[in-house]
Amino acid sequence: MRRFLPALIGLFGAAACAAPALAYEIDPLTRQPLNDALTVRVRPQAVETVAVPVANASLNPADPLSADAAVPQMSAIPRETVAYNGPYGAGTIVVSTAERRLYYVLGGGQALRYGVGVGRPGFTWGGVQTITMKREWPDWRPPATMLKRRPDLPRYMKGGLENPLGARAMYLGGSIYRIHGSNEPETIGTAVSSGCIRMTNEDVMDLYTHAKVGTRVIVQR
Repeated sequence: MRRFLPALIGLFGAAACAAPALAYEIDPLTRQPLNDALTVRVRPQAVETVAVPVANASLNPADPLSADAAVPQMSAIPRETVAYNGPYGAGTIVVSTAERRLYYVLGGGQALRYGVGVGRPGFTWGGVQTITMKREWPDWRPPATMLKRRPDLPRYMKGGLENPLGARAMYLGGSIYRIHGSNEPETIGTAVSSGCIRMTNEDVMDLYTHAKVGTRVIVQR
């Protein structure tokens, strides 16, 4: 048996050399083993951590705005609560075409005021309508009258960031007009539409939470 002992010692030595990761590698700084027979420890590498701010974090992940969160849609006309002493009651929407402002009457002598885009010359209108339908990220089908003027327009466009109706639309009676968002926020405060009331996506989303189906809309020239 003694004559086999050197051979066995040689075999164990070879095995130790063949598996250095499970042997006794020493950290030169701590002088502690980096590995043992049961656990392989990996020395951590330096990782740069960058804090990324999350815009529109309250949105549903499927909401198209979340994909474009790094590019907020800004308007030069801030949304604000203002004094209101007009004749209309709480819950009414009043659009002043001349001012290019929309008021949502809160009651108690106050209203929310938003900047809007309105119809260009020849496309302004006035009257009383009612919100008959509300849609989030609505599809767009240009009406026949618009297609007659602009035959180059698509017959259908799926809702999304590039859609001219923007993030929300509130349909006014049986007319072709809507209060809606826009993919052209720079037009808010101007008269360039075909009669619809345009808002920034952020503002129309805010108004959408207040206005209900059945809300009365007063459009003043």
